[in-house]
Amino acid sequence: MTKQQMIKWFKAALLRALRTFAQTAAAAIGVATVLSEVSWTQVLSTAALAAILSVLMSVGGLPEAKEGD
Repeated sequence: MTKQQMIKWFKAALLRALRTFAQTAAAAIGVATVLSEVSWTQVLSTAALAAILSVLMSVGGLPEAKEGD
């Protein structure tokens, strides 16, 4: 894998992880019935774990970072 391909993969993986983080945080916030009841620590830790898992899943391959593009 060339340096350029690695950079492309890292950018795609981080973008996917950021999207996963935002989606998970939004879902966790939406679960609370009243905004003041949201446990922000739990929301952020759950979203961070989802982002980490997204990066680990990206190791299997990212369609956005295909070779030859």
